[in-house]
Amino acid sequence: MLEQRLEKCPIRAVPIDVLKLVDSPRVVGEDDGHIRALAESEEDFPPIVVDAGTMRVIDGAHRVRAAALRGRSEIRARLYTAVGDEAFVLAVLLNSRHGLPLTTADRRAAAARIMVGCPQWSDRRIARLAGLSPTTVAGLRNRSTVRNEQSNTRVGADGRTRPVSGAAGRLQARELLLGKPEMSLRELARAAGISASTAADVRARLKAGDDPLPPRLRGTAPAPRRIRGDAGAPVTALPHPAPSHPAPPHLASPHPAPSERALLLQRLRNDPSLRFNESGRSLLRWLSQHPAHSAELAGIAENVPAHCASTAAALIRANLEVWAAYAEELQRRADSVTGSSDALCMR
Repeated sequence: MLEQRLEKCPIRAVPIDVLKLVDSPRVVGEDDGHIRALAESEEDFPPIVVDAGTMRVIDGAHRVRAAALRGRSEIRARLYTAVGDEAFVLAVLLNSRHGLPLTTADRRAAAARIMVGCPQWSDRRIARLAGLSPTTVAGLRNRSTVRNEQSNTRVGADGRTRPVSGAAGRLQARELLLGKPEMSLRELARAAGISASTAADVRARLKAGDDPLPPRLRGTAPAPRRIRGDAGAPVTALPHPAPSHPAPPHLASPHPAPSERALLLQRLRNDPSLRFNESGRSLLRWLSQHPAHSAELAGIAENVPAHCASTAAALIRANLEVWAAYAEELQRRADSVTGSSDALCMR
């Protein structure tokens, strides 16, 4: 959105001596070597970005100093009218995408500052702006002394508000489905404040008689509340205890949750020992072609004609036997090697 507004801003020639080189996202300021390299080049500089209200340089401090070394008195600038913290956010965004890259220290400091000014923004949104991973931003938020105690939601890059914990949204979806089973996924997602894919997963879990919360969220569930049983009598939902000894995140559980399977598959895809040989690529293709969770299977099963169901079920069972035998063989190989290769490729 900021970039779209920026594209519509006018470009003007502005005097260099009225520009303010302050509040840079670079912790140690501009790089003298980069400035000299720009000054000695023969290329025309693209327009810098300036806050029209304060004449502060948002993007292009190196170009400004290089133009001064060339003896120029003016430089082309795109004039942007910033509101609140927009100038700094835009500076981080633009400096993360072109020119001299921001250092890791620069990006972490920028994320920490954005977090203070916009505490309601999601970790993923801040990570995308600063060029960090969402995990890194979450760690910075947890270590920050600043807390947004009143907010249990975050605003994503798309402007939508979502709960910090997925457990509350899933439990709300369960309550809605118990009261109105015919709700569409779109209606359910909107009412519970969750994504359509999460709504589909909750519905599939309830149809299968499973807990609407995957294992990773069961320790974050709110206090038990009263719901309606099948006969209409009120019953109390038991809290989900947190696991006392969670498995290390780099090791694969024998029965990974649907939310973990995509991450595990991506880690395998990133491993060169699989990507660079035909057998490994075949395994990755097989793993990628099969549904990852019950919501996908439920959609397929509902559309199988009744006269084909028995044959399809027999073939699925046969395939399961082959896969099970293959899984047992792989597990035996992993168990027979000290410091197994699975542990290495999951790190």
